[in-house]
Amino acid sequence: MFFNSLAFALFLPTVVGLYWVVPAKWRTALLLVASYVFYGWWDVRFLTLIVISTLIDFTVGRRLSLSNDPGLRKRWLLVSLVANLGMLGFFKYWGFFTESAATLLSSIGLEPNLPVLQIVLPVGISFYTFQTLSYTIDIYRRQLDPEPSLARFALFVAFFPQLVAGPIERARNLLPQLGNLPSAPRDVDWTGSLQLIVRGLFRKVVIADGLAPLVNQVFAIPDRYGSVTVAVGVVAFSLQIYGDFAGYTDIARGTARLLGVDLMENFKAPYLSRGFSEFWRRWHISLSTWLRDYLYIPLGGSRGSRFTTGRNMMVTMLLGGLWHGAAWGFVIWGGLHGAYLMIERWAQRGRKEASESKGKLPAVVVFAVVTLTWIPFRAPTLSVAGDVIGALFGPLRGTQLTAAPLVVGLMGLLTLIIDSADITGQVDPFERVPSLLRGVAYGSAIVFAILFASVSALPFIYFQF
Repeated sequence: MFFNSLAFALFLPTVVGLYWVVPAKWRTALLLVASYVFYGWWDVRFLTLIVISTLIDFTVGRRLSLSNDPGLRKRWLLVSLVANLGMLGFFKYWGFFTESAATLLSSIGLEPNLPVLQIVLPVGISFYTFQTLSYTIDIYRRQLDPEPSLARFALFVAFFPQLVAGPIERARNLLPQLGNLPSAPRDVDWTGSLQLIVRGLFRKVVIADGLAPLVNQVFAIPDRYGSVTVAVGVVAFSLQIYGDFAGYTDIARGTARLLGVDLMENFKAPYLSRGFSEFWRRWHISLSTWLRDYLYIPLGGSRGSRFTTGRNMMVTMLLGGLWHGAAWGFVIWGGLHGAYLMIERWAQRGRKEASESKGKLPAVVVFAVVTLTWIPFRAPTLSVAGDVIGALFGPLRGTQLTAAPLVVGLMGLLTLIIDSADITGQVDPFERVPSLLRGVAYGSAIVFAILFASVSALPFIYFQF
């Protein structure tokens, strides 16, 4: 992890303190420098990519707004698409595509000699690439005016709370806020901000990192364990990845609020969904809405025949899976979700109201299917994914970890308590609890986060994407 816990614990209050001390006219510059320091701490070389992407899309945005020639505007948009997707493709997918091509050619008797490059994946490249692309596409569609300030646009691209793992912000939400930063500390919701940060730390350090050892054991040697333990391990990963990613989002949103910026909500109790389209309206909302607006709808959305709609869904989800990583497991994961959405859409055809209760699935069924679908996503190889599935549905054999169900059950209960805040629209799950008990709850959360962090602090899972 390029910023360890101690470094970030010093970095954040330093930036927030300076932010409220320096004159307002210098705050954009301060946040931009802080964002570049934050990212460059991991590997300063990859700051070049962010700067290049920033300069290209800032220029393209201005050119798009100045031109009324459809052909010229398309060419300028193509510059942005080729530059951003080209960098993303090279750094993230070169090895995947060359290896897959070599395997395919070898299967038909050819011996390819494709170049193999050891390429380091820049942290967060998938997130800021999609963020800058949405800016130029929105200007091309004339849904957004270009940002006149290069410094402010650079901050939009590199804003450190959400730079490395989202949410994937839209320019129409974030840029106006960066242009109208609060003038005084009294304009900030300090209590709500700190509650979000504590909630995120608890989700990440206690729930996600607390489940990590069990998940790692089961997915490392699945055939060593009995089916009950493997099932518990698969559920544990479902809770782990949710706690890890939703925890990061809470920390990012809380941190941004300390600076007077309100980032979009990225999760809303997704495991209580009663359908797969509902799940994607609640899970990784910034990505699912990006895919909807910039891929699914341009492909035709649901305006065509049943086959066309299903094709659009499948293409969108396959590319959504590939966005997560350069491996076939991610593609399969995306394809399965595409299939669920297609089946659900077809099953709803003919109903006058697709949202009526009789057309919904029990939340436990949706959770079970989503949890099983995480297997190829988590497994290091398709072979291991097959071993996990074989052990899961195999006979009751092998070692059973007797404490595992209790641990996972406790973490699941804690997840439900936290999700109750999202359901009611409140930051604080203890909104109606007396102040003394609420203080005890948050104090305990901080203590547990400190204790767990000292033992098992791990990098955020979505840093690899």
